[in-house]
Amino acid sequence: MDKLNINQWAEEDRPREKLMRLGAAALTDAELLAILVGSGSPKEDAVSLMKRILADCNNNLNSLGKLTIRDLCQYNGIGEAKAITILAACELGKRRQMEKAEERPDLGTATFIYNHMHPVLQDSDVEEFWVLLMNQNHRLIKKLCISRGGITEVAVDIRIIMREAVLVNATIIAVCHNHPSGSLRPSKPDDDLTFSLLKASQLMRIKLLDHVIVTDGNYYSYHEEGRI
Repeated sequence: MDKLNINQWAEEDRPREKLMRLGAAALTDAELLAILVGSGSPKEDAVSLMKRILADCNNNLNSLGKLTIRDLCQYNGIGEAKAITILAACELGKRRQMEKAEERPDLGTATFIYNHMHPVLQDSDVEEFWVLLMNQNHRLIKKLCISRGGITEVAVDIRIIMREAVLVNATIIAVCHNHPSGSLRPSKPDDDLTFSLLKASQLMRIKLLDHVIVTDGNYYSYHEEGRI
């Protein structure tokens, strides 16, 4: 029976498609390595090739990382470029183990939000509207600028904010914008946007923690003022 190459496999069994559907953790070591090398040989698909190489290493990635380019090139289907790719991946894995996980900033108060965002906004001469997406412990997952210029419900699309929150599984959000004029007084468009965002957040069961207005040296917090 002729060998099927990976492109002939059922789509749910192909390593790249499987990673897209289920995430990298769902793949075997051989499948992850097969994605890196891309192809095997005319007689062997990439997954089977990597299974064979791993078997010769007692299925131990540390042992795989100790091989040389010359060792890897002894396998039919592995040339210098693929060998270098495998060893580079092993080295990255080793370096990742040695590094501490990046600590996400705590943005649980208006002061923390101000201290985090003031350096971002202090030199801007136009209003910028940012959303801060957090986990349930008020740790920042992602921040992004939604609008530059005038801050109104038209300029800031609340649907985009809700979509971004859902995409990163955020359970808490805060928003923030600057007043280049230095005024801490919220405008009517500021109020309208805040209360529309509050309604949308409640509908999506995402907590709106605060809307902080940043000036150079001070801030206004809707939460601290009891308005959220």
